[in-house]
Amino acid sequence: MSLFAFIESNAQVEYKVITSVESIVPNGLGRSRIISANEEKNYKDYTSTQTEDDNERNKSDRGDIRVKDFDETKLLNFYNIAGIRFQNIAANDAVITSKINTMIEEGWELAFVTSAVESDAGKGDSQGIFITRYIFKRNKK
Repeated sequence: MSLFAFIESNAQVEYKVITSVESIVPNGLGRSRIISANEEKNYKDYTSTQTEDDNERNKSDRGDIRVKDFDETKLLNFYNIAGIRFQNIAANDAVITSKINTMIEEGWELAFVTSAVESDAGKGDSQGIFITRYIFKRNKK
């Protein structure tokens, strides 16, 4: 008898996205967080199809799209008044690692990680974030 006979070949997989946003705004003025939605949304409820014959704009209500049930975990900003703060980066790494380990303990597997940065573009630009999306997956229960 094969050991694989008991593995369901049509196992359904679910995904969960966790996002970390870390401020790279000078002088420590930004906000840094881990965000994790606790409610589900169906993208089809907010999707319209544009065609040559019907190109009416999508009229989804922004209030319906917003998620009001989510976890917000505070992180530290990369910069403080004196400049880059390596201790803050290490602290964020520890908190993010804790979140990842908790997800794994709950049966999630880290499947993908993607990140991007919008950095200070020079004088007059006080904006900047480092965003990372952690995409987890697990078999549906």
